[in-house]
Amino acid sequence: MVPGKSRYVRQDDRMPLDHLRTSLKQLPESGPRDAYLRFLDAAGDASLRKNGGPEHVTGSCFVFSPDFDQVLLCFHRKGQFWVQFGGHIEPQDASVSEAAQREAREESGIGSLVLLSPAIMDLDRHELHSGFSCTAHWDVGFAAAANPDTAISVSDESEDVRWFPVNGLPAQVPAGFGARLDKVRRTARSLSAMR
Repeated sequence: MVPGKSRYVRQDDRMPLDHLRTSLKQLPESGPRDAYLRFLDAAGDASLRKNGGPEHVTGSCFVFSPDFDQVLLCFHRKGQFWVQFGGHIEPQDASVSEAAQREAREESGIGSLVLLSPAIMDLDRHELHSGFSCTAHWDVGFAAAANPDTAISVSDESEDVRWFPVNGLPAQVPAGFGARLDKVRRTARSLSAMR
């Protein structure tokens, strides 16, 4: 197996859709979880394709330092804010978690980045402004850890990539980002402690 490549071979669009449904059902019942499941039921396979309609699922990854005191963010070119890495599901992605890991690797330049867990740690449906070709993303978030000394790079989708203290985030973050980051950090830290 080639490092960084999936051991799965995509058979059709249903595999990642079924995988996402199963992962969502493992989360505690909540308004957001139930809204995601309704969206998947209504949109079906198109929910995972960028060209499947104006709203679709994306995968993202919060990258923390091993002590969880820092977070690596990118300054999103279209959005003009600091945010976690992420993007659309591509045909080669066997799951949304795999898409999130791939996007984090591509956008951070850390080719060895691996998710701490395939468990969903964040759900964030957000409307998009006119700079985007779609109207809303149903983002599914995961987490990874990397040493802040690891070399990073800036992708075409970002203007900058930089480490920040989790208690010293930049001003230009999306509304509610700090609370989401704190929740993901607590979940990721407890998962890491159980290893």
